[in-house]
Amino acid sequence: MVMKRELSLAIREQMLRQAISGAEQDLVELATYLHENPEIGLEEHKAVAAIKNLLADYGFEVIVDVSRGRIPELATSLRADKGEFVTTEGDLVETDFSGAVPMVTSSAPYKMAFLGEYDALPGLGHGCGHNLIAAMSVGAAIGFAAAVPEALTTFFGCPAEETVGGKVFMADAGIFEGYQGALLTHPADVNELGGSSLASHPLEVMFQGRTAHVADLENRGVNALDCAVALYSEVNRLKAKWGPDVVIGQIFTEAGEAPNMIPERATLHMTVRSHTVEFLEDTVLPAIKLAAQRVAEERGAIVKCRHYEPLFKDLREDGVWRELASEVMTEWGARPTILSDDVAEGSTDMGNVSHVVPTVQLTLAIGEHMGLHTPEFARATGSAAGLAAIQKGAHIMAIMALRHWWQYGRKS
Repeated sequence: MVMKRELSLAIREQMLRQAISGAEQDLVELATYLHENPEIGLEEHKAVAAIKNLLADYGFEVIVDVSRGRIPELATSLRADKGEFVTTEGDLVETDFSGAVPMVTSSAPYKMAFLGEYDALPGLGHGCGHNLIAAMSVGAAIGFAAAVPEALTTFFGCPAEETVGGKVFMADAGIFEGYQGALLTHPADVNELGGSSLASHPLEVMFQGRTAHVADLENRGVNALDCAVALYSEVNRLKAKWGPDVVIGQIFTEAGEAPNMIPERATLHMTVRSHTVEFLEDTVLPAIKLAAQRVAEERGAIVKCRHYEPLFKDLREDGVWRELASEVMTEWGARPTILSDDVAEGSTDMGNVSHVVPTVQLTLAIGEHMGLHTPEFARATGSAAGLAAIQKGAHIMAIMALRHWWQYGRKS
């Protein structure tokens, strides 16, 4: 009997490098096409078609819309699989948002996910670099699949990161479950790892009062705007009590129609964020909703609260993956600054992914002294320097995945 020779780690890494380097022109053309054809969230049809066609050319089995039409927010999502495995579509899984989603299962003992984004910013194009994120993750998937064909390699196309957060719906539907890792690299003006993100669950509070003329001595009405103003002040008081771990912003979106009429309706929109999803959901939001109810009862109004955007959970990166990222980034000349886990500024739907699968998000510099969501950064993501970062980011993620599989996933 002839024994199958086990390929060494070095040989597999060579295979990986050859695959990614061989795809360089295709990856640059993909990123350039996305940059020249920016599409906002939930409208990324050109991007999805381009990614689908490219991955199909590299032997991936591609599915557009991982929910099979059951979740509108995932119409421009994508999954592409490659490897020596058996994939089946199983039972429907109920989600919190829009019904049931078919589960895809695989017999592969090791499953690796590379996550791509491709939505642009209105009026600014790819000022957040999602064209590069997509190309880097596509390249990483091509490289890892070439080096470890006995694993399941999946590229997930994740829509609308800038708006509704496609990964929120994907994570809730169980799309990422069973994977040993989920990686994404974000371009910026620094090389960084670590830190977290703020859990976020925007809230609308609407007060319904009773209108009357301000000079009517018999019918005073019920002033909905007074309720909203009182809640605005109470929320600011609560925010001061909670301290810097809670971030809240408030605006009035409805406050009456004429100054001589008592406002019948008044509405507040709040961005409500905290360092942990538990404190946000168990303490902050219940306190705000209770305060709204008390204000309404004291003034004879009716109050309704609703979340107008889904819950973004805080990012909780995996320590093993973070160490691998630091090691490989340094080898590739991108030694990262390691941020403390208590450093959190914005919010991202990668947080929801990190609650269901080991996750790390890398930050890779494509220039210096540029802020995200600026015209300068939008230009950089289509520049020679930005496009050159595709090879670096793709190699780093694929090598990380290879070393993780070698240590934790391969059959000895």
